[in-house]
Amino acid sequence: MQKILIIINDAPYGTEKAYNALRMAMTLQKEHGDKVEVKIFLLADAVFCGLPNQKTPDGYYNIERMLKIVIRNGGEVKSCGGCSEARGIAGVEFIEGVKLSNMKEFANWTVECDKVLTF
Repeated sequence: MQKILIIINDAPYGTEKAYNALRMAMTLQKEHGDKVEVKIFLLADAVFCGLPNQKTPDGYYNIERMLKIVIRNGGEVKSCGGCSEARGIAGVEFIEGVKLSNMKEFANWTVECDKVLTF
């Protein structure tokens, strides 16, 4: 099984980086689910992607919903603890399935994975 790490560096809204990263994750799971293991690491402003109760207008993408789909399909999602602290959200609850992490674990994932994609 091929392990793929997707790193998201940007806020959930304002650009389409998080959206495109999650589209890629969902497509990998749909088209190659039995051959790939998807891991997502939220870094910098992307830690906001893991927050619950995101409200978007009808017809617009919703990062929370997309993350939940990736998690439901077996994806693993971790969020940088230092980045969360720097942004004042260290004690805030994340979406179910998003776990607070650290640079050591991020480094381990990077070494363990066969491919690393950055958005």
